[in-house]
Amino acid sequence: MHTAFSVSKSIPAKVAAIVIPVAASGPVPGGVGLNRAQLSALGFEGRASQTQTLPPAAGKTAVRVLVGIGEVRNLDTSALRNVAATAARACARYESMATTLPGVMRGSAKVPTQAVVEGIALALHRWVALKNDKSGLSKLTSVTLVSAEKTAEVQAGMLMGIATSTAVCTARDFANTPPSHLTARQFAEHAVAIANASGLEATVYNKDQLIAMGCGGLVGVNAGSTEPPRMVKLVYKPTAAKGKVVLVGKGVMYDSGGISLKPSDGMHAMMKMDMSGAAAVLATMGALRALKVKTQVTAYLMCTDNMPSGSALKLGDVLTMRNKKTVEIHNTDAEGRLILADGLSLGAESKPDAMIDIATLTGACLGALGKKMAGVFSNNSGVVSQLMDSSSRTDELLWELPLFHDYRRLLDSNVADMRNIGGPYAGATTAALFLHEFVGTTPWAHLDIAGPMDADGDDGWLNRGATAYGTRLLIDFCANFTKPAKKK
Repeated sequence: MHTAFSVSKSIPAKVAAIVIPVAASGPVPGGVGLNRAQLSALGFEGRASQTQTLPPAAGKTAVRVLVGIGEVRNLDTSALRNVAATAARACARYESMATTLPGVMRGSAKVPTQAVVEGIALALHRWVALKNDKSGLSKLTSVTLVSAEKTAEVQAGMLMGIATSTAVCTARDFANTPPSHLTARQFAEHAVAIANASGLEATVYNKDQLIAMGCGGLVGVNAGSTEPPRMVKLVYKPTAAKGKVVLVGKGVMYDSGGISLKPSDGMHAMMKMDMSGAAAVLATMGALRALKVKTQVTAYLMCTDNMPSGSALKLGDVLTMRNKKTVEIHNTDAEGRLILADGLSLGAESKPDAMIDIATLTGACLGALGKKMAGVFSNNSGVVSQLMDSSSRTDELLWELPLFHDYRRLLDSNVADMRNIGGPYAGATTAALFLHEFVGTTPWAHLDIAGPMDADGDDGWLNRGATAYGTRLLIDFCANFTKPAKKK
């Protein structure tokens, strides 16, 4: 993030653009200088996320950017976040802007302000590290949030928004980075640096240590690669923690499919993003101290690439996982569940109050839910309920899919405890059932973010490229976590 935010009781004298929220009905705000009929003649009706740029008012230098907020009674934080994103894009060519958007909703200004900051920061984010032409970057480096009242609430919401949006931008940057520039070893180094800056305990495990620990899934998937695997354990321990959560992130730095080679198509080119789950978890961990989260959180980042070679995992091979279960390989492109299995096994050993894994796991989930939402599977209704609440607050949509145990037999193997795929149907469910074998009695949920891992174009707070989907959701879940009942 290169945009600085501040709070003021009035519009600064030297600002390039003033964003004025306009509802679809009711009085036109002061400063617009036009009535409803005149705005309508310009084609501006105040619809949510509609914009209209007006020249400076008489004697002023700042352009006026009108942004529609729709009917005030229908406005919620998700809509406000997208309105702010639209306003930010409309002001991207200016160096500074001021806006009263944090005050458009009734009640406390803290949560609306957080949404405004997130919308602005995430809309302006671009990853241009490898471009010589940096013209795609926004020129907007200063945003003033104007509020004559409730300034303390606006300030608090701004700081929360900065923390969450910084985390998302960090995760997006990791997921957008080409695999030649971000190996498992390099990602682990970044994780240690973030841990040091964020008050986390960090432990990095190399290949020999993973072998000694019995992490056959991670080591097996890595067998075809010239790059060694890494597992990173991060621990956040607040004073007087109110609960213990484990997060496990899939960190396949690049997924060729292994011996079960993926076709050379557009999706294959996106497989640098197959570590989006681990990126989301790492970014979440980096934000916890700044947000003063009271939940103890332990994270496992399971990192390797999945490559074909003479030493690669073969169909018919059998791996022994951390929890001693044996798995027969029927498809080397079903590798994410293998590395998650080791992370879940380790997490379950610490007996947390809840455990969440997040992964770009199955094309089946993308086929079922598309690119606007992620699938969630769980063995505990209390965990799902809390995730759904976080989903609603963050606008990172989830849809619960069935952990249908009748399909467990599809994972049966003649030579091992189970196999790693369950056939051509219900692929998202059989993948979740596979993971369920490694959580024991721990309240657990699996987030399949294969669909929304990337966006085809700018859309509200989403930008073209990696979305870091799940980052704000996990932050919100950890911040608001309460211990669920053990049984569903």
